[in-house]
This record gives sequence, C-alpha cells and structure tokens, in this order.
Amino acid sequence: MMRTKSIVINSNSKNDTSTISATTALRRSASNTTPSAAVVRTNDLNKKPRPRSVEFPASPQLVQGEEMVHFGHPQHVLVKVELPDIYTCAGCKEEGAGVRYVCQECDYQLHEFCALAPPQLKSHPFHYQHQLLFFAKPAKGGIVKSKCDVCGRSPKGYTFRCKACSFQMHPGCAMLSPSLSSSSLHHHPLRLLPSSSAGSTTGGDSGGFLCGECKRGKRTGRVYRCTVCDYHLHAVCAKDAAVNGLRANGHKGRDKSPAVLGTAARLASQVVIDFLGGIIDGLGEGVGEAIIDGVTRGGGGGGGGNGGGTRVIPRVRGG
Repeated sequence: MMRTKSIVINSNSKNDTSTISATTALRRSASNTTPSAAVVRTNDLNKKPRPRSVEFPASPQLVQGEEMVHFGHPQHVLVKVELPDIYTCAGCKEEGAGVRYVCQECDYQLHEFCALAPPQLKSHPFHYQHQLLFFAKPAKGGIVKSKCDVCGRSPKGYTFRCKACSFQMHPGCAMLSPSLSSSSLHHHPLRLLPSSSAGSTTGGDSGGFLCGECKRGKRTGRVYRCTVCDYHLHAVCAKDAAVNGLRANGHKGRDKSPAVLGTAARLASQVVIDFLGGIIDGLGEGVGEAIIDGVTRGGGGGGGGNGGGTRVIPRVRGG
C-alpha cells in the first residue's frame, strides 16, 4: 500500500523568489502497521512569548525505512539510513554522521533535519520576535561573510533567516534549545548565555573559560554554561555533540585551529616574498628594497610583527 503526501517548501533565495514544490512519497509495506507520527504545526510554537524548548516541525515527519523525493535532488529518490561514517550535508554544507537521507544513485546526502526543514519557524526560542524563513542559499554579503547568530560559523547552504532583521541560523542550530539537560553532554543542566554586543567572540558574560568539549576558550558563537558548576560548552560544540551525530559516531568536527591557520599564512607570505624578490631582480636597488619592505610590513600579521621569526630578504642588485 502506498500513501502519498505533498509538501511545498519555499526557497526564498534573494535571486529566486519562486516557490519550489516538492513531493514526499511515503512507501510502506502492507505489513507495516506502525502509525505515522503526528505532524507538529509551526503555529503551535506561537503559544508563549518566550518558548523555552524547541519543537522542530517536519513536513511531514517520516519514520525509519521510508523514502522521499526532495526539491534539492528531484532526479533520484532519497532513502533514510543510519551509517557511522562522516559526510558533508548537501543542504547546509556542514558535517554529520549517523541518520541521514542518501541517494543510492550518487553521493547526495542530507541531514535528517535538513531534509525535513519546514518553510518557516514561528516563535523559535532563539528569535521569538520574528518569523524565520527557510532559504536554500546563504545570504549574499560583501567582503565580510555573514555569521550564524548561534554557532558563529558562516552559513554556506540551507539557513533560516529573518526578513525583519539580520538574524540567521543553520538548521542544525535550530535544533538546539536555550537549555540542555542531556547527561551525555554534562551531568548538570546547561543554559545558553545571552548574546552580547556585536563583535563578541564568546557570546554572553562567559569571561575566561575552556570549553568542556573542544578544550578551547575564545571562539565565535554563543556559549552554554552549567547552572551548578563552572562548566562551559560552545554552541557549535553542542551542535557537534548532540545534533549532527558526530560525537555519537566517534567523530570530531574538522575545524581548522587558528594556530595552524596562522602558521600556514606566514609560510605562504614567505613564499610570496621570495617570488617577488626574483621578479624585481635587476630593477634598481632602491626600488626593489622599497617593494619588499612594503610587502613585509603589510604581511607579518599574527606573529608580533615579525611573522614569528627573522626573515633574511635577498638583496636586489642594482642595474
């Protein structure tokens, strides 16, 4: 027996305001007597001015073993599976492991919460003032990339955004809540600290601390703090640990360490300096030294002004 339900997902892209229709095919065998889960309507989230928990609505909610046709990959059917390997979600472009929707014809994979993302969220506890709309593409910005207001990472794919203000967050961040009480995270309840002023890298009155998950301190995004002890947890680490299945399947997020990035940047600048030294060879001693001096003064960031060590610049011979 087959039952078919149709859903409409609005892709509110800046360049494409058209409505994208998607059909979700639910295939069950005649022997499957498991009743379908009730659909949670987004209107039900608007009962309290400050909701304290998150109910992430699905359109519709699916059970294990079913298939769907998703607007992002209409050419093939997606099957819900659970695999321990790590993957990158084709929707939000973030990593995941465990339960997912996959295409058996190609490498297309989606987080479960991305595959079931509703067209809007009303009165979400992270931004209850305005409705959040689902967008298939990230907002286009200038030189400075926009950041998720929860985890601090730059959105690269699916997002929920507010049209009334600049608030935005990943679908995975929308699965978090203002308070976490999972014993797998910490033996005491955790509460999300308030957002601080723009430009903060820790979010809230967190002071100096080390995250109990990644063992790092200063990091973009908001922070959870224990209500009993001094335990802290980055929101981005909470997402990796409790939402996208990384920790449950023995993986850690592959964030680049700032120290590693700084070293790589200094090495790259040294290669550029050597390259310039060869190009301007023969120009004139004064001109060559001026060019190299300008490069070294502008490219030594992060190492106390000297790039972490003393560089011997090749002297340009005069013509």
